[in-house]
Amino acid sequence: MWPIDEFLNYLKYERNYSDRTVEAYGDDLRQFQMFGDEMWKELQPEQVDAELVREWIVSLMEQKYTTTSVNRKLSSLRAYFKYMLKQGKVERDPLRKVIGPKNKKPLPVFVKEEEMDRLLDGDFFGDDFQGCRDKCIVETFYSTGVRRSELIGLNDADVDFQSEVIKVTGKRNKQRIIPFDKALKEELRHYVARRNNEIPCRGEAFFVKEDGERITAGMVERIVKKSLSNVVTIKKRSPHVLRHSFATAMLNHQAELGAIKELLGHESLATTEIYTHTTFEELKKVYNQAHPRA
Repeated sequence: MWPIDEFLNYLKYERNYSDRTVEAYGDDLRQFQMFGDEMWKELQPEQVDAELVREWIVSLMEQKYTTTSVNRKLSSLRAYFKYMLKQGKVERDPLRKVIGPKNKKPLPVFVKEEEMDRLLDGDFFGDDFQGCRDKCIVETFYSTGVRRSELIGLNDADVDFQSEVIKVTGKRNKQRIIPFDKALKEELRHYVARRNNEIPCRGEAFFVKEDGERITAGMVERIVKKSLSNVVTIKKRSPHVLRHSFATAMLNHQAELGAIKELLGHESLATTEIYTHTTFEELKKVYNQAHPRA
């Protein structure tokens, strides 16, 4: 006997799960029960073993369920058998040695070089202080690959025009030095001159609002989203997309992976290697479009 309703009541009234979650658990368990009944007539919970669960996984994958959906269904089954074990209704957990399919990590979303050139060389930013600052923010992201929090935390003392480097404070308060090119240097100088002239009363923050206070995370998100909307139609338009765009552009121009790792402030080279997959996917697209036998 499958006491599914009893388990669902436990989730709802003792664990305080939402109605929607409880319903999803019920659907997953009944789906497995139906699969089991097809393999074994009137399958009982104590008859379930790891092999049957693995066969169910294969069946779901063949039906084109995503790895995320399959793992969610396995999670429902795991919770059910843990409950059954606790209640003494089964003697072993058949999922103890079952491993779900690995979720495929999505490739980073990035903006192509020609689109960034069109944005930064075009007339998409206003002539006032706000337009000057917004363009400078976008160019800083794209030219240095800094994180949103690192850009917001920049102070005047962190930008060295003489040496053409900025000092950023990353995750776990680790600091690193990032060089910048002549184009960004000119943009930064133009912004600083405009800021100092129009907003004389301010603190130590490098990027500020019109009232002189440090710019906020929400403002930066809106600035980047609005700016990228002028040249791309991708759904994700965030500062992190510009960080991905920086890394991809560097890799496309033969920068060493180790150097990109240091510039991005990654702990592991494996994190940086995701960009090699991105550029390879682009190569495959070019091949499929251009090669006569593709």
